[in-house]
Amino acid sequence: MPRVFIGIGSNIDKEKNILSSVAALRAHFDHLEISSVYETRAVGFEGDDFHNLVVGFDAHESPLEISQTLKQIEANHGRTHGKEQFESRTLDLDQLLYGDLVMQTGGVRLPHPDILRYSFMLKPLAELAGDVQHPENKRTIGELWIAHRPNGEIKRVEYRF
Repeated sequence: MPRVFIGIGSNIDKEKNILSSVAALRAHFDHLEISSVYETRAVGFEGDDFHNLVVGFDAHESPLEISQTLKQIEANHGRTHGKEQFESRTLDLDQLLYGDLVMQTGGVRLPHPDILRYSFMLKPLAELAGDVQHPENKRTIGELWIAHRPNGEIKRVEYRF
C-alpha cells in the first residue's frame, strides 16, 4: 500500500476548517498521521495568514479517487474555485505524494510541484516524511527542507486534534 501525504491549508475560519477537515479525512482514511500546524503569510495576494499542515496515511484508493474525495471535502467546507490561483480559501487540500508515483492525469500531478516551492508544504511534510525520497529529484524530503530557503516566516501554532 502506498503512503499518501495530503497538504491542508486555510485562512478563513482557520481553526474550525482545519479541525473539521482532519475529522473528515479521519472518517474516510485509516490511521492518519498528523504534522504540526504552521502559520505563514498569504503568498501571491494580500490576505489573512494561513494555517497549514500535512497528514499521511496508507492508501486503499487510487490517486484519482483520493482527489475526488479531497474535492468533496473542500466543497463541504464551502471551498469555491475562483479564477484566481492566489486567493483566500476556507480549505485547500492537496495530494502531495502517493508513494513514489510520478503522474499527471485527470487534474492530478504527483508529486505535487509546490512541495519544492513553498515552506508551508515542505516543512510539515519533512516532519512526517523526512526519510522519504522525492520521486523525481531523488533527494529525501528532509534534505530538501534543509536546503530550502524559506519564502517568508513560518511558525508553529498549537492545535489539539
